[in-house]
Amino acid sequence: MRAVVQRVDGASVVVAGETVGEIVGEGLCVLVGVTHDDTPEKAAQLARKLWSVRVLEGEKSCSDVNAPLLVISQFTLYGDARKGRRPTWNAAAPGPVAEPLVDEVVAQLRQLGAHVETGRFGADMRVSLTNHGPFTVLVEV
Repeated sequence: MRAVVQRVDGASVVVAGETVGEIVGEGLCVLVGVTHDDTPEKAAQLARKLWSVRVLEGEKSCSDVNAPLLVISQFTLYGDARKGRRPTWNAAAPGPVAEPLVDEVVAQLRQLGAHVETGRFGADMRVSLTNHGPFTVLVEV
């Protein structure tokens, strides 16, 4: 699993004109990509990392300050554009594999006590955020 994690001062995701997920104030916007060999155990590991990674203001974690997370599935994180002019998506897991694993990341975060908002799997989404820093980090498990 791969996640692009951005420290934000608010973020939202809109599908067909409807806001389906939104966090206000300090938190994390997390884009999650799933590959073929990912497992529920990796999803749980990613959730623990997201909840405890110290990237918020003052080297705090979401668990330290009860900051919210906006988690959005993004298969394009496994795109490969090294050859040619078009990326390939061969390393991205198909929807029936990826969707339950992204859901598991969210479920594990909630079990840890996190307030989690989400996008809508497979939808054409519009993500808006204010990146605080800017601060962006890649997390892989």
